[in-house]
Amino acid sequence: MHHHAYLWTGPKSRFDEEAFRRPPHPEPPPPTSSPELIQRYRLAAAEFPTSDLPPLETAYWLVKPRSIVKGTWDEPSGAAAWLGERLAEYAPRFAAGAYRDRGRLAVLLASAAERLAAGGDLSLGFYLEQPTFLSVALVGCAPHRARPELPCPLGA
Repeated sequence: MHHHAYLWTGPKSRFDEEAFRRPPHPEPPPPTSSPELIQRYRLAAAEFPTSDLPPLETAYWLVKPRSIVKGTWDEPSGAAAWLGERLAEYAPRFAAGAYRDRGRLAVLLASAAERLAAGGDLSLGFYLEQPTFLSVALVGCAPHRARPELPCPLGA
């Protein structure tokens, strides 16, 4: 098992576009559907696997372009260290002052390290200066525990 890191920052309004954050249904709408529905399905089907927009289900980061993987670690401690560095980097920009507290961040990081060591995924989100949002995720694979059918970005 190894973990891949993902990071996204962008407008909260973009993050809220849930249709582009979920994989398209395996079957397209019937040809008798409205042209708007068919076009929206095509757009979502084309955008979901190529976009860096965070998926609603953490495991689906694995189907995103390999180029957006921020790092890969065989040991959970390396992934947790990366997360700690990102939290320290972005903490001054957190909209909620409570999330900037070093003690709170240390507790969050310790919890994250435990989860990663147990083979779990991690997905965190923070409001930054309005209207910006930060999403960080660490996703295990080889294969993924809950979604073994999803490919690993390393091809493993």
